[in-house]
Amino acid sequence: MAAPADISPTIVETLYRDALDLADETRAAFDLSGRLDQVSSDEDLARIALSCEALRTTTRMMHAIAWLLNHRAFFAGELSEFQLRRHGRLPPAQSDGDPQQLIMLDPELRQLVDRTKRFYDRIARLDRAWRDHFAMQPAAVHRLRERLGNAVQRL
Repeated sequence: MAAPADISPTIVETLYRDALDLADETRAAFDLSGRLDQVSSDEDLARIALSCEALRTTTRMMHAIAWLLNHRAFFAGELSEFQLRRHGRLPPAQSDGDPQQLIMLDPELRQLVDRTKRFYDRIARLDRAWRDHFAMQPAAVHRLRERLGNAVQRL
């Protein structure tokens, strides 16, 4: 059986650079100048929608960056594994925005929001795997494959 995978400094550094790029793109995209779609007849409601989603999206990215910074500090020897496991937990994902508010944003902003969600989900999967020491939890397919292999051996 192969040794379980682990997170490496290279993975963390690559994700960190990606996170900074995505956070910068998010900051620029949510600049209030001209980012409102003309779908809404009430500009105030559209500005509220934009502000809410901007806060939700930038918070999501800052949580991901904080998690990556903690892991960078661990690999640099600035945090022990105990400290990282105790204080470096990724906060739970935020709830999705109100669909009625999201529709007020232009399609490019909605795509950016989705990209930040996918990035955060990726970090969350890494966090869960790291906390479980990358122990494999066999899925149904793996269990079925094992049973089939055992049955073939008995023939």
